[in-house]
Amino acid sequence: MITNGKNRTVLSQINVTPFVDVMLVLLIIFMVTAPMLQEGMDVKLPKVETSALLLSGDEPIIITIDKAGSIFVNKNRMVLSELKDKLGAIYKRKREKIVLLRADREVPYGYVVKTMAEIRRAGIERVGMMTEPPETER
Repeated sequence: MITNGKNRTVLSQINVTPFVDVMLVLLIIFMVTAPMLQEGMDVKLPKVETSALLLSGDEPIIITIDKAGSIFVNKNRMVLSELKDKLGAIYKRKREKIVLLRADREVPYGYVVKTMAEIRRAGIERVGMMTEPPETER
């Protein structure tokens, strides 16, 4: 309340300074923690010049093999021995069975072939290999 001699008036303005302070602190917290929340797989794909794979229908399952040899179905970690059963259950009722395989370039060739064999044993007819295009010199 503001007093001017005999007249008393009520000040009806909201002080937003504490609100702005809290919002800035929250913004800083989110900016610091957001990069830590990203769960990605660090995979260095081989660089090869190739044509794009034309896909129709549903989005295919992506199987990733990282540098350590861990297998991921989309982003879920899986053991090689469970891969056949998991893919069989996923593709049980689908007509078109396509899987894309992403393997780090440092993964031994034999391990990639074993993984492809498990994919084939699950009844998947088409397996696409994901690569990166080579860097072009300018």
